[in-house]
Amino acid sequence: MRLHQCTYTEVGEYLKSSVGIIIPTGSTEQHSPMGVLGTDHFCAETIAWRVGELASAMVGPSLTVGVSEHHMAFPGSMTIRPSTYIALIRDLILSLVDHGFERFLVINGHGGNTASLNAAFSEVYGEVRRGGGANAPDVRCKTMKWFQNPPSEALSLELTGHPAGGHASAAEVSVAQFADPANIKKPTKMEPEFASDDHTFYNSADFRRRFADGRIESNPTGSTPEIGRQLVETAALFFAETYRDFLADS
Repeated sequence: MRLHQCTYTEVGEYLKSSVGIIIPTGSTEQHSPMGVLGTDHFCAETIAWRVGELASAMVGPSLTVGVSEHHMAFPGSMTIRPSTYIALIRDLILSLVDHGFERFLVINGHGGNTASLNAAFSEVYGEVRRGGGANAPDVRCKTMKWFQNPPSEALSLELTGHPAGGHASAAEVSVAQFADPANIKKPTKMEPEFASDDHTFYNSADFRRRFADGRIESNPTGSTPEIGRQLVETAALFFAETYRDFLADS
């Protein structure tokens, strides 16, 4: 079930049997010359939708812009301040808490969001505690990057020869291609063939200087929708089990 495609009465019926929801989040930023700007949020939402099917879970609207200051030297990239992102996540979760949701699993497609997500969760916990005191609901929030789990990591290495976690990796570009054929772009010869695995950078100009075509530890030229399909299914199976465990943990 996708929250934004439900009526309020359908959401009310869902809450009679479950207090859990999955929220996909990503970014709009460069992903090499052949990876679309929306790669991160396409990955997160496609996997989240499949998890929703497997686990009979509600899935919230995708957050398509994230904390991407370091990518701003590439045309089309968009960013919001960490403080803005924290406030946005906090407000969205607290809105859903008002309706009775208590378990929030955020499937994240962009590493730059992680610190702000955890800060937002801390603000949520404080707000719920101050507002409810001894009667406060047992709200719990958890975030995981879609590619950081053993099955997805192993499959990425098997199918692409490279880690899934590299920026503009064949894994994430393949998932975006599977999500929508419009995301399939003409392969581009990459120089060097495999980008540096040194994740050190500072501001956006420094990032562009160190990683001229936007890749880190990756080469997306072998990306295919079929690879993406397999990665989506593997990640979704992992997260469906993670979600069930999260709900059951008391």
